[in-house]
Amino acid sequence: MDLLLDVRCLSVSFGGVRAVNSLDLEIRKGEIVGLIGPNGAGKTTAFNAVTGRIRPSSGAIFFCGAEITGWPSPRIARNGIARTFQNIKLYEDLSVIENVMIAAHSSISYSFLEAIFGFGRFSADESRIRSRAEELLKLMNLKELAFERASSLPYGSQRKLEIARALALEPKLLLLDEPVAGMNPTETREFGGFLLRLRDNLSIGVGLIDHDMSFVMEVCDKIRVIDHGIPIAWGTPFEIRNDNKVIAAYLGTDFGGQPVDYATN
Repeated sequence: MDLLLDVRCLSVSFGGVRAVNSLDLEIRKGEIVGLIGPNGAGKTTAFNAVTGRIRPSSGAIFFCGAEITGWPSPRIARNGIARTFQNIKLYEDLSVIENVMIAAHSSISYSFLEAIFGFGRFSADESRIRSRAEELLKLMNLKELAFERASSLPYGSQRKLEIARALALEPKLLLLDEPVAGMNPTETREFGGFLLRLRDNLSIGVGLIDHDMSFVMEVCDKIRVIDHGIPIAWGTPFEIRNDNKVIAAYLGTDFGGQPVDYATN
């Protein structure tokens, strides 16, 4: 099934405040979809509802054809949705590779006793997990930093490490909340190329929130725009760039931005 995420008429209220109001959103295999809007528009709240961190007030969320509305976060993650957060969440005192290996432990088959005594399936599973962690660090250009403490990495590298941890869950859908925040232009171009390779080679779906409009417009296949929780536009980057409602609510009349060819970086 090409359709991974199907959000239908999703609403989230906190007391008398409706943070998300009747949101529809679709993400397919091999597709990068942006969710954008002004600060406080409800973007992160929508991701929190999809990943089970908060319960929707109404509406339905489907993943790979099955309704997952109200599922707890661990169950959603095990079924193939991984995400990152605005605030980086790492095990700062552990090494870079240990951070990724911890995330990959969701796929272990060995028992508690096998782990304690180091027999049975333990060695094979740990070897597989380490190999997978090394592959992901190489993918994110972090392999040379594998044995550094996570807290010692510069901000942009910590962002990439968080994404490597999310990929260690082997998701079908990856949700990224402000993934290039804190990255310099070179790191942003590198990350844009990485996302395009994911789309083209792994055929996972990607949903992202970000305020770097040049980045969003260049890497996304489709974009959903919300303002004060209300969906106001849906379409290709070209359509969004030229939508009068979007320009008035968010982009501004002088929005332009210089296009960046991420595919060549």
